[in-house]
Amino acid sequence: MNLQPPRFDFENKKIPDSDFTLHEQIIEDRGSRYSVSYGQVRGKDDIKLFLKKLKTNKKYQKATHNTWAARITKDGIIYETKSDDGETGAGMVILKVMQKQEVCDCIICVTRWFGGVKLMGDRFKHVQDATKFAVDQIG
Repeated sequence: MNLQPPRFDFENKKIPDSDFTLHEQIIEDRGSRYSVSYGQVRGKDDIKLFLKKLKTNKKYQKATHNTWAARITKDGIIYETKSDDGETGAGMVILKVMQKQEVCDCIICVTRWFGGVKLMGDRFKHVQDATKFAVDQIG
């Protein structure tokens, strides 16, 4: 007899149907440009592969910031991770949108090329808007 504990999943998950999708230059403000990419991931190795694929394009290797967050489900547990890539707090902005929108088994990366003018708090609004754009594409 198999006495496994029950697994609970209270989320109505949104999961991307491809491993890599890129939307370029969706936001521009005072010279800074933003792109967003996302894909389905199931673990740490998938996250590494996703970022490697993004950075095969030299333009993304040379971007000022490639901030990202990921949420992965395994055995009924949700694991979360993020990276600011020098844009302090941006990874958490992405993660909070993913949590609110119930996005799972997914990485979302917001790329910024700095345009020479500090955007102050507007930079977080742009990260949030780029993330919401990606979530809308997922479903």
